[in-house]
Amino acid sequence: MFTQHNRKSRQLLASGIKSTYDDDLYPTRLNFYREPPPLEISIEEFEQFALDRMQVLQALLTAQMRNLTPEQLDKAVSEAIRKYMPMSPNSKSSTSHRQLMEERRKDHISHFILRLAYSRSQELRSWFLRAECALFRYRFEKEMLKDQLEFLEKQNLSWKKVSDEDKRLLREKLKTSSFKAGNIDEETYFEVDFERVTGLVGRRQVYIQAGKAFVRLSDQVVLVLDEFKERLSHALEVTGRALPRMDEDDRLMPVLNNINKQYLGREFTSSAIAGEIQASDVDDLKVHMPLCMEHLHDELRREKHTRHGGRMQYGLFLKGIGLSLEQALIFWQMAFEKITPEQFNKNYAYNVRHSYGMEGKRTDYTPYSCKSIIMNNAPGPGDHHGCPFRHFSPPNLRAQLAAHNVDEFDTDDIIHKVQQRHYQIACTRYYEVTRAKMVGISPENIKGGLSDSATGSMIASQEVIEHPNQFFEQSYLLMKSKNAENEGGAAAAGATAGAGEGMDGVTGPVPLDATVRGRYTYKKAGASISSNVQHDIDM
Repeated sequence: MFTQHNRKSRQLLASGIKSTYDDDLYPTRLNFYREPPPLEISIEEFEQFALDRMQVLQALLTAQMRNLTPEQLDKAVSEAIRKYMPMSPNSKSSTSHRQLMEERRKDHISHFILRLAYSRSQELRSWFLRAECALFRYRFEKEMLKDQLEFLEKQNLSWKKVSDEDKRLLREKLKTSSFKAGNIDEETYFEVDFERVTGLVGRRQVYIQAGKAFVRLSDQVVLVLDEFKERLSHALEVTGRALPRMDEDDRLMPVLNNINKQYLGREFTSSAIAGEIQASDVDDLKVHMPLCMEHLHDELRREKHTRHGGRMQYGLFLKGIGLSLEQALIFWQMAFEKITPEQFNKNYAYNVRHSYGMEGKRTDYTPYSCKSIIMNNAPGPGDHHGCPFRHFSPPNLRAQLAAHNVDEFDTDDIIHKVQQRHYQIACTRYYEVTRAKMVGISPENIKGGLSDSATGSMIASQEVIEHPNQFFEQSYLLMKSKNAENEGGAAAAGATAGAGEGMDGVTGPVPLDATVRGRYTYKKAGASISSNVQHDIDM
């Protein structure tokens, strides 16, 4: 148990050592996380709880950044919560009391673990604060009014409830204010300093008198969220100052230091999507590569060489799409045409075999994820690896987008996301725009949700790009589906082998709704973006 290992970590993460929890510790699903969880937890749970909460936070921020409809956002977030961190309401009769407590225990502990992990820098604290505020607001708005009030009554909030007498005196003022007032006698109002609800003031949803704003109970989410944000911001600062005392804990610190770098998606090993490709196939498959790999390929062809960082990033990507070791040796030897076969065998062949797990420790390396490319081993002068959306200068990125026929509106949209450090969402937008043109669909016609023959949507149906091989796979399957559609379903009817081959030599149609799914809505450049999400999802 990690709580038995280090006194200082106990002080940070627990207010006391217990093997059981108080049944009244979590009366509702809502939590201000004022007190550390008074529980023991194993190292295995410690890491798993943190990663599960990360899945939920990233799903929520991603859904908000994709400008989904409220229905689509709710579906995306509720699916992530159900899968990784279910939180049943008190009213759910099928859930036992013990299960409710276990779910809320996990929520409590996972929050404090991520609070530790994200207290190490101002940038990390800002991301965590925004993510947790978004999650708290989502939960608060989903909670029943009875449980909302029960939760608020226990928080000792410094809000003054407006008395019935004061309400009568202010009746006409409240009625004639710009917001739609209901029955004043039945409404509950709170009196707060107006600067605490500047959003409501800006939208003229409150009456102000003598520096005080009179806020309806139905608008209380603004007040509650402000209180939550203020408390958590202070707690993060305190935790950040205390964190250096945990450096001696050699079991917890490696986990805490790497949580924000964890890639939580699918690992792409040798893929069957394109079959086992040959060295000679790589040039033709460039059309399906993400911008990072296409750039590496072009520079390799131009310079007849690339440095170690580029060889690792591009070589493992090719391994993931189906290039065998034998074909990889052929590909790299042919690409390095300025050197002799003897020089290649002496200086480079070992590294190729090593990446396939045939040399050294015989580790079978997997292709780099977007997160790994963005956060590790930044390119230096003369290097071509990295993420174009993260590492290219704005003029260079604009030139690359123009070279791929991305119009000015979409370029501005992508650059805007890059400036906000939403690199993976920028890449996803690039995928969306370029693949729309690839299959002959106007980007303006792209709709959110699953592929739908009624709308003709074939592009807006993939998740946010988290891996270069995911980009390749989705593009490849999309074109295969388009080709099968153009063939009129001949291959699906059992045509002879080879019939229905597409541009990549693929036989047989792939049902579009079974291969390319997702849920985001097109939005033109310059359109507003949710103020709740202003940080890189790739943290």
